[in-house]
Amino acid sequence: MSGGAPVVQTVTGPRPVDELGVVLMHEHVITRSPGLREDYPSTFRRAEVVALCVEGLAAIRDVGVDTIVDHTTYDLGRDVELLAEVSRASGVAIVAATGVWIEPQRFWHQRAPVETAELLIGDLENGVAGTDIRAGVIKCAIDRAGLTPPVERVLRACAIAHRATGAHISTHTHAADRNGLDQQRIFAEEGVDLGRVVIGHCGDSTDLEYLRSLLAGGSYLGMDRFGVEDVLADEDRVDVVATLCAEGSAGRLLLSHDASFWNDRTPVAALRRLRPRHHHRHVVEDVVPALRARGVGADQVEAMLVGNPREIFATATAYPGEPSAAARHNAWD
Repeated sequence: MSGGAPVVQTVTGPRPVDELGVVLMHEHVITRSPGLREDYPSTFRRAEVVALCVEGLAAIRDVGVDTIVDHTTYDLGRDVELLAEVSRASGVAIVAATGVWIEPQRFWHQRAPVETAELLIGDLENGVAGTDIRAGVIKCAIDRAGLTPPVERVLRACAIAHRATGAHISTHTHAADRNGLDQQRIFAEEGVDLGRVVIGHCGDSTDLEYLRSLLAGGSYLGMDRFGVEDVLADEDRVDVVATLCAEGSAGRLLLSHDASFWNDRTPVAALRRLRPRHHHRHVVEDVVPALRARGVGADQVEAMLVGNPREIFATATAYPGEPSAAARHNAWD
């Protein structure tokens, strides 16, 4: 962002932050096993998948969702051209991600973070996979394995990319292990303003002490897996959000699902049977009324779905003193 009103990079081009509307901040359109489609084309019937995604996106548009932030990194099968196609067809804005998911591949294991950060910066400043479609969010992850050396290298690379571009960091965590605190520590060591970080999957936890600690660090909390009731029942998720709102923290919470319209791990019919409420309309249709019934105010709901996302994207500016792209390239050769 430079001069004028703030904008966010979507897969169909820059969009004024004030036009984002209702935003689901942690979602997926599709997720795939990297390399599978290339070697086994029958595993990905593109026309059928596109039609399914357009139908699903149109349905969330009809219930009032304007924008989704797609957290599909390259190692989850990111396809920005498909995202652009379904965004245009449905009328729902989509923000694409750069970054790395829970098990960094061997490429990331030995290289210095300052080197691998350049890949992420390229996605954000130039475009993804040879296109002019730019990412608008940086994704990274810790899961059950914890802060392994490759995971730590990725976190530090993401921090470098964040400082250079201003794009916010949004994470995956295993909340039961409280490892959002590890992410905050690494980011702080790298000079990141924790107020520009979303710690993801906090809605998987009823550990209010843990969640309050993350809030005290300044980060936003992703209450972003509504409908994943095999991990935590929605009633408990609603209780936690309502409690934090009553404590005055609505301005730091984000509501979402972490759902996909299609993935190659679980057939659509099986997914609907296993997680019947895990779909992209659930927050608007079911969760918001449940929160309102628990005393959460309309202004607090507005903050979690509109105001907080807008503020996150509006502050997407590079840090003072960060070197230019040319200077970084020369320094890292």
